[in-house]
Amino acid sequence: LIFVVDSNDRERVNEAREELQRMLAEDELRDAVLLVFANKQDLPNAMNAAEITDKLGLHALRQRSWYIQATCATSGDGLYEGLDWLSNQLKNQK
Repeated sequence: LIFVVDSNDRERVNEAREELQRMLAEDELRDAVLLVFANKQDLPNAMNAAEITDKLGLHALRQRSWYIQATCATSGDGLYEGLDWLSNQLKNQK
């Protein structure tokens, strides 16, 4: 599962957390690994990956592999690193 968060939108981060929790509760996603892209890192007021981790409550996901990657989709920064992690996780599940 890839979940993209607007790191610059502090007003809606709680909404993002609620949506993520709803998705992770779905039976179909019970065993899914989670990659979070903390996007828009190029903006001056963007929350960093540690702050997003806290706001989304990722540390509470003890039974699930997860990873957060700071990204800037417009430049491509961080995208390959995150996808490499996801690829390795999926290979190891087989």
